[in-house]
Amino acid sequence: MFNKTPERAPTGGASLATGTAGKSVLAPDLHIQGDLVSTGTVEILGQFEGKITSRNLIVGAEGRVTGSIAAESVDLRGQFNGSVATQSLALRSACDVQAELLYSTLSIESGALIEGQFKVKKP
Repeated sequence: MFNKTPERAPTGGASLATGTAGKSVLAPDLHIQGDLVSTGTVEILGQFEGKITSRNLIVGAEGRVTGSIAAESVDLRGQFNGSVATQSLALRSACDVQAELLYSTLSIESGALIEGQFKVKKP
């Protein structure tokens, strides 16, 4: 549904095509429903409803996500309602989370609002 356009080379002529995925940012004015898949980092500043699969996910302080997340690392700073499966989970002081959380490592900042079920992944 959403395709990322290739990045242009800098004026020096060097290529940005290094084989690594980039960062995709969903702006604060966006409201998206559906499935989002990325091999890189996704930062959500707007509203998203659906399923997110990415290497890294950041929900910004003004971001709101409802649905499921599967990512290597998840950094929640905004609102989230749903389920998360991740290796590394960070719940920041501004987050408001109602979720089922499955993780290997967890960090929670003072001030984070959290309600839900926590499960540690078994090695």
